[in-house]
Order: sequence, then C-alpha cells, then structure tokens
Amino acid sequence: MIRGLYTAVSGMITQEAKQDIITNNIANANTVGFKSDNLAIRKFDDVLLQNYDKVSGGKNVRNVIGSISLGSELDSVNTDFTQGMIQSTDKDTDFAIEGKGFFTVQRNNGTNNEQYYTRDGHFHVDMNGILVNDSGDKVMGRNLQTNELEPINIGNGKMVSDVYGNISVNGSRVYKLYTVDFNDYGTLKKIGDNLYQGNNPTENNALVKQKSLEKSNINIINAMTDMITTMRSFETNQKIVQSLDETLNKLVNEVGSVR
Repeated sequence: MIRGLYTAVSGMITQEAKQDIITNNIANANTVGFKSDNLAIRKFDDVLLQNYDKVSGGKNVRNVIGSISLGSELDSVNTDFTQGMIQSTDKDTDFAIEGKGFFTVQRNNGTNNEQYYTRDGHFHVDMNGILVNDSGDKVMGRNLQTNELEPINIGNGKMVSDVYGNISVNGSRVYKLYTVDFNDYGTLKKIGDNLYQGNNPTENNALVKQKSLEKSNINIINAMTDMITTMRSFETNQKIVQSLDETLNKLVNEVGSVR
C-alpha cells in the first residue's frame, strides 16, 4: 500500500512538470520563432514480485509472480525545431529563415561579448544605427569588404536583403547575415529571451525572407488537448493517493484498535 502511494505521487510530480511545460508553450503561442518543448518521462526499474507459497518436494520454493512498476520520473525536456508558418509583414527589419539555420546575435555581458542564436527575426535599428533584436542584442553579419564578423550597422540608410541574406544599404551591398546551423540540435539550450546557446556552430547559407516573420510552431488546439489530458491524469493520481490515505487511516485507527 505504501508502495502504491509512492507510485501515485511520482505520477503527480511528472504530470505537474508536464503541465508547466505545456503552459509555457501556450503562453508563447504568439512569440516569433518560438519552438515548443515536450517532456520525456521514463519509468523506474520494475521490481520483481515473488513468494514462497509454492510447494515442491515437501518444501516451499520461490515462486515468481511477476513484476510491478514503481512509477515514473522526469527524463529530459526536448525542443521541437519544426519550422513555423512564415508570415509577411511591412517592416524592412523583419526577417525569417526558411529551412534550417539560426540568426546570430551578440550580447554585451560586462566585458565579454557572448554570441547566441535565435529564430526570432523581429529586429529593429537602434539609436546608434545598429540592427538589434527586441532585447537590444546586436545582430551579427559578415562584412563583405573585410570578411570580418561584426554587428550590422545600417545607420540611417535604406536596407534591402536578397534571399541569401546579403544586405544592401542605400544600394551598396555591405553585409551578409551571419546564419549558422548545428549538427546536433540536442546540444542547444534555451537561455531565455527566445535565445539558444550551443556549441560548434557552422556557418550556413540559409534562405532568408525580408519583411517576414516565422510564427511559433505551437498548435494551440493540440496544446489545449494535451493540457486537459495531463490535468485529468494528475487528478486520477490524486484520487488514488486520497483513497490509499483513507484506507491507511482505517487500518491504523479501526482495524488495529483494541475493543
């Protein structure tokens, strides 16, 4: 009976964690370039059940009844990198990647300039003429004159990009958007602000659409269905815990009492 409590409670813990992830997905359904997460759950090792009720040759021998699961536990949180729908806009500073790849942005953390990666191409030009994201991180590009990697400086000019991310300012080709890809997406880690941190990025020639944004890949109907299913599963485990608790209470206070 105590084992049953542990099993039901482990189910409540995993379902609660799953609810948190689904809630976060739903909250970001309208976030540009957001990729949904899902929780991988695994079960504890099964326990072998046996007794010595079987009699053979006048002796009680071990009799294997079967096995029983001790419940579930959290395994890992995985991100679905399926591309979202691309929607046209009227802004020159909006970009979307078709297919694989990530934009590269640079964040100034004190004395260090850290590079991060994103599918969110909702950019704008700051007061210094630099192309930045909504968090103020600088969008990186390759200078076509020096071949150096640097923040894209638009100034007050008119910006036009071709499908390969080559950016012209006032009619002169100046930068190429620095897009990268990864051999193993499992190494990418979400750090907040719709950014990823990853190892060993490889520069790629991603197809880029200007005046467009990639919507999140959240299917809100599926997410709501998953939420309802998860809540019902949580409630089922909760009722099992309550039932076992009531049974234990009777066992201790009624069956074991002396009259």
